Order: sequence, then C-alpha cells, then structure tokens
Amino acid sequence: MTHEFKEIIEAYVKAKSFSKNTVLATLVAVNGSSYRKEGVRMLIHENQQIVGAVSGGCVEKEVVLQSQSVFATGQSKLISYDGRYRLGCEGTLYLLLEKLEISEEVVLKIQEAFTDRISFTLQTFYDDETIAGGGTQIQLGNLITSLSNFNLTDVFPNRFCQTMQPIFQLYIIGTEHDANTLSQQASFLGWEVIIVNATKTVRIIDDFIGAKKIINIEVGKQNELVIDHQTAIVLMNHNYAKDLQFLKHLKNTKPIYIGLLGAKKRKEQLFHALIEDDMGISEEFLEIIHGPTGLDIGSVTPQEIAVSIVAEIIAINKNKEVTNLQNTNSCKILM
Repeated sequence: MTHEFKEIIEAYVKAKSFSKNTVLATLVAVNGSSYRKEGVRMLIHENQQIVGAVSGGCVEKEVVLQSQSVFATGQSKLISYDGRYRLGCEGTLYLLLEKLEISEEVVLKIQEAFTDRISFTLQTFYDDETIAGGGTQIQLGNLITSLSNFNLTDVFPNRFCQTMQPIFQLYIIGTEHDANTLSQQASFLGWEVIIVNATKTVRIIDDFIGAKKIINIEVGKQNELVIDHQTAIVLMNHNYAKDLQFLKHLKNTKPIYIGLLGAKKRKEQLFHALIEDDMGISEEFLEIIHGPTGLDIGSVTPQEIAVSIVAEIIAINKNKEVTNLQNTNSCKILM
C-alpha cells in the first residue's frame, strides 16, 4: 500500500502548487468482507477527480459526493456503507474523510522516507458514535504531526494504526528481452524496479518499461544494491558464471526472495558451488533461493513467465502456500 500512499502525496503536492484543496478518504474499518482491506486510501480533488481507490469501484462516486461537505466546512467526518444492499459485498465499510493540510516541511520528510526506504506509521482516529471529527497522524522518526486540521490532543475512542513499509522493490539482474517483460509486469504492481546490467554493453533506462533505475556494474562490484526485507531479486543473466558470482556477493544480504532461471539441476549446481566456496553459508540464505523461479501455472510465453514470477514473490511475501515450479517435475520454464 505504500506505493499508493506515495501517489497520493505526489498528487497532493501537485494540487497544492495550484492552490487546490484535497480530501483524503481512509478505509478505517470493515465489518464482514470487502474487496479491499483497512488502510487503503483515496485522494479527492475539488474537481471530483480521484487518485487511488477504496473499493472495486462501487463506493468511489458516493465518497466523492460525501467529500463535498468536507471541502466546504473543513470538518472531518466518518461515513459508512452497508455492502449487503449497496455494494454487492457482504461487509460494511467505514471511511474517514478529512481535508489534507500538510506543511512543505512534512511533505519533504515523507518524500525523503520514500527515497531512503524508511518506515513510518499512520494512525487514523475516529469516533463511530458520531460522524464528526477525527483525522490522521503521521509518526516518522521524531516527527509526530497531523495530516489535516486534526488536533493531536483530541481524544477519540477508535484508532486505525498502519506501518508503511518501504515500497517493495525488485532487482532484475540481467538485460535480455525477458528482463524487460518482467520489469513491465512488476512495475504494474507498483513495485520499484531496478535493472542491473553486468555486461560490457551500456544500457539506458528507456530500454526497460517501468524500470525506476538501471545500474551498469561489473560482476563482483555490487555495492550499489540496497537490499532490505522489502526486496526481491531475480537473476536473469542466462549465464551460470555470472549468477554464481552474484550469489556469492548476495550471501550476506537478507532479501525476501531470490529467483533463478533454468531447471532444478542448475540450482543444485549453484548450491554445490556456493557451499564449496563457503562451508559456512547460512541455510536461511539458501532457503530464499527459488529455482526454477515462478509458480506452476503452465507458463510458456515471456509474459506468462513474468506473471508466474511476480505471483510467487507475492505469495512468499504474504506467507501463502502455493505450488512452486521448484516443487514440481516441470522443467519448461526458461531453460
């Protein structure tokens, strides 16, 4: 959800530069089931344009309509929807609408947090006994402030708290045509895609759809890679020696996922080489390496293979049990 909040902040900054007001809608609670979960947000402009979504499309028009009183008065309010009769879902949605008022200093700190991959906390306070009042507070390091005219000293019985992790990022190590396809698919999900080029041919960012950055480096000089718990890596060099060198470099890092192209036998050969090079290599590191990379969905085309790879990464990030290609007898993927 962090990438969605980043888009909202960017849209807020643009609107403010034109002296236009905006209202933030936050889904603070769901009673039953809904298309989207607590913590999703939507920005409404004065001209009724929106950024983001709080449902599958059923609620947005009504939220825009309800936001008009917030624009007029500046007073936050809680609204609810019974999905059994109005949305086709089995849940009731509760959304807080508040007029955003973020100082330039706070905006800058939020933008720096996105860039520096720093987590921060959003807390939205509300009262389900009355529609009036409430707002969102941000805690970023030593900074604690509100995102609207919400008074931090006010007391409300309900609070929705959410930690905004760094935006999920994907390092694609390789520059063949399949890397471009994976970059496009991952960027569609809102991930930040970094292409790593370890060939002698210099590549540019325009060569890869959706990529945020391209790093041209030599194998063994990977210090520019910033790897944390919100990072996945897919090795797409189509070169055994390069993959081995990158894995040796990565062995002391802790990404959530490393994917390898090729058959199971290739992964086993890489494992043997890694252990032979370093008998003390951790089991935890070896366990995050998946080869062949992707889910067993019968992928054949580069586009289908890209879908299977990002789907596996999503499943692992969400702790969902699925059928991985490395757990089947299939060897069809990218031999």
